[in-house]
Amino acid sequence: MNQTPTPLPNGNRLRVAVICASWHQDIVHQARDALLAEFERGGVPPGRVDLFDVPGAFELPLCARKLARSRRYDAIVACALVVNGGIYRHEFVSSAVIDGLMRVQLDTEVPVLSAVLTPRDFHEHDDHLAFFKQHFVKKGTEVARACLQTIALHRGLEAPAG
Repeated sequence: MNQTPTPLPNGNRLRVAVICASWHQDIVHQARDALLAEFERGGVPPGRVDLFDVPGAFELPLCARKLARSRRYDAIVACALVVNGGIYRHEFVSSAVIDGLMRVQLDTEVPVLSAVLTPRDFHEHDDHLAFFKQHFVKKGTEVARACLQTIALHRGLEAPAG
């Protein structure tokens, strides 16, 4: 589905933070770049999006919490690829990350969106690398649209009743 987002009124006045895990950065930044392109199509100039990198997915929730508590952002987007490295169960990491991001948004009332993907099977060979790079482009576009819709919804909920 190739739909252009509805431009957000006053898109040049909102501010969004995007946090990316550095593990598999060549894949994760595909989501970031697609998100930035979709924001621009939706009327949000690149200068209204602040980019942050953290070492890994586990560090996303704390960074999101500090950014949300700063009250500078209308929304925060987290991007990561959590893979089964054979040493730990990636289900533990992905659950901790997603639960942490949810807690941040509930505690701060700043929307926190996720493009944290946790494939069951990931192998660093050309086919998987190509597939996941393309898949992260799709997810970046989707999370940008969801972010703009969420901001619009929350702005509508905060508008005074007429």
